[in-house]
Amino acid sequence: MLEDEFGREVSGVRVSLTDRCNFDCVYCHNEGLGDTRGPMDPQDDEMSADEVVRFLEVAREFDVEAVKFTGGEPMLRDDLEEIIRRTPDGMAVSMTTNGSLLPGRAEDLVDAGLERVNVSQDALDPEAFAAVTKTGAYDKVIEGVEAALDAGLDPVKLNMVVFEHTAGYVEEMVDHVADNDGLRLQLIEYMPELTGKPEWNVDIGRVHDWLADVAGEVETREMHHRNRYWVGGTSDGSGGMVEIVDPVENPQFCANCHRVRVTHEGYLKGCLNRNDDLRSMGEMTTAEIREAFRETVANRVPYYGEYMVQGEDGEWEINDEYVRSVEA
Repeated sequence: MLEDEFGREVSGVRVSLTDRCNFDCVYCHNEGLGDTRGPMDPQDDEMSADEVVRFLEVAREFDVEAVKFTGGEPMLRDDLEEIIRRTPDGMAVSMTTNGSLLPGRAEDLVDAGLERVNVSQDALDPEAFAAVTKTGAYDKVIEGVEAALDAGLDPVKLNMVVFEHTAGYVEEMVDHVADNDGLRLQLIEYMPELTGKPEWNVDIGRVHDWLADVAGEVETREMHHRNRYWVGGTSDGSGGMVEIVDPVENPQFCANCHRVRVTHEGYLKGCLNRNDDLRSMGEMTTAEIREAFRETVANRVPYYGEYMVQGEDGEWEINDEYVRSVEA
């Protein structure tokens, strides 16, 4: 397994299959919906199934243990089942989706080898959901979650971005997960640098404090030092599990990142927040992809704590010394 100079092994990859999406969530950093007529064949700017699989085969050579398929909305690819089916043996397969296309397809995805799914669901009220996603697909998402559970994707993890538009719905969503076996909740800290809307930010620390008060049990995951809150019970299975993903200005989170990402166009990148380290696999041979993967891993740095550092005023700023060293 490859590791960077900070001792972080790369055990997983996240592969975007498209930047198209049938939702238009207000917090998303993508602009516009793109072509949403899918599911359809890969578009001209998207990796083919063969290209995706070739990369995964290289990653598996370096003992990468897991792949998560993302988008955009990955289910807009009609070859998703083929890609999952062709994923190398020994590599766990998961997916992040808005869930609206899971009805009628979840069982085939499981048959192909899908093991886990995250479904984005930012509210339990149809009107509130529509305000965030700019769609009327609430019922389809609820149906999709049920389809995933029926297909054996248990537990289904619900993703909820916590920001000004959704903060008032957190308590209801926590209760929903606590009351429904098979569901877990992942509260994701809003990242204003991806959207340019810092005024939508909320203090995620207050959510931590509230959960600590209402949880029957709190445990801390070694990776990222994340807290898990068991609401309505404990980790013996009697309660609902809520986890907070809080990477913003969190050096400990970045110091424990073990992923490399691939954009839908086939660019390798070492960090979600950076686009200055892209390596196009384009016309590369398999041997060249191996070398590009090695280089991407070798050049990974923690975003907070290395690429971004705190100035004398406590504010985070780009580490000019690091940038100059890379450009030299």
